[in-house]
Amino acid sequence: MYLEVITPEAVLFKGEVSSVVLPGRDGLFQILKDHAPIISALGPGTVKIRVADDTQTLDTLSSQVILDTSDDKLCTVEVKGGVLECKNNKISVLAS
Repeated sequence: MYLEVITPEAVLFKGEVSSVVLPGRDGLFQILKDHAPIISALGPGTVKIRVADDTQTLDTLSSQVILDTSDDKLCTVEVKGGVLECKNNKISVLAS
């Protein structure tokens, strides 16, 4: 799957991922490969990104994205809210 996390100020993350955990308005939810199409509002919280196993480099990685020191495939980014669209294994997060 391909993930983009974008704010009005910058592109925070672009790259291939195996899963994403997002803070929905009603609680956390996860998106995996071949997820049904979805559009959802996001609340404040942490987006947990698991980079795909075969990914050597990421297209874009902002300084706001925190890499997990104990797991080199996991990174997180804090959001205040936003909107998510997932369709055809492409996930777009418009975050604030």
